Amino acid sequence: MKEEEVNRCQIQNWYPKFKSLTIKTKLHKLPESFVNYLLDDSGPFLLPSSVTNENAMPNGIHNPEEEEEEDETDPPPSFPELEIEIKNSIEALGGSIFPKLNWSAPKDAAWISPSQSLSCSCFSEIALLLRSSDSILHDLCEAYDSCSDNKAASSRRRPESFFLALRKWYPSLKPEMEFRCFVKGNELVGVCQREVTTFYPVVVSEKEVLKGLIEEFFDGNVRSVFELEDYVFDVYVTKERRVKVVDFNTWCGSTLPLMFSWEELEGFRVGGELELRIVESRRGVLPGLKTAVPYDYIDVSSGSGWDQVLKKAEEELRNEN
Repeated sequence: MKEEEVNRCQIQNWYPKFKSLTIKTKLHKLPESFVNYLLDDSGPFLLPSSVTNENAMPNGIHNPEEEEEEDETDPPPSFPELEIEIKNSIEALGGSIFPKLNWSAPKDAAWISPSQSLSCSCFSEIALLLRSSDSILHDLCEAYDSCSDNKAASSRRRPESFFLALRKWYPSLKPEMEFRCFVKGNELVGVCQREVTTFYPVVVSEKEVLKGLIEEFFDGNVRSVFELEDYVFDVYVTKERRVKVVDFNTWCGSTLPLMFSWEELEGFRVGGELELRIVESRRGVLPGLKTAVPYDYIDVSSGSGWDQVLKKAEEELRNEN
């Protein structure tokens, strides 16, 4: 994987080309002061003070003794210009959005949100998710770590600028209708469900139709537009059977292959039959790919409970196939 491939997958680079085919989005170039705030772990966790009086935790319980201690510390940071710009964008997008940086959304931090989702209606809620996410930390510090041309001491460690993408929140979207697509040599070689922790019978009954819709969409809208030969993209199929781009990701690197493995994807013959993998039954569910707590809190070492669950799920999937 090259630095150029990583750069092509930044949302501020691909969104203008696919604007009519993806979720409505507002992009904000982040000031370095806010980037430094996201990286700062030298003191207590403080949400920015709000110039619009909007709080991510309005029902929080305050301890007077703790408030006295807080009075002795530095005041919370404030980003008034950015906050007002974001407030205006949220209103333009219908009042509710989900955030992401150049590459990643803070999906691993949804557990800390009052809504238990990525839905945000104010700057403070966005800051809470971004500060709590390991995925965002990867964007900030490790995006180029897997690049083969990033070995020299002078190599790039971060992009020149960070962007905050505010994407319109659709509460009615069905997770079973999102799919991950794998492109090798500019050919679509594999597709699988994005949500693999639940069995959805409707996907089984519509499998061949969905496969055809995604393949047609790739041929007509993606193949000749996206600049890379090898990459991954996610799509959503609407109830009207229209296909929408959700995201672009690098081939390998930190991108999860979900129901495939990178070894088998690398071995697929370009020009062969396209394979769509879905959860065909309740026994095919892969529970280890979604949790409601940070990944660091889960013991997946050899012999652990999660390790045994994952091995059993993999064995049942192999036996079923």
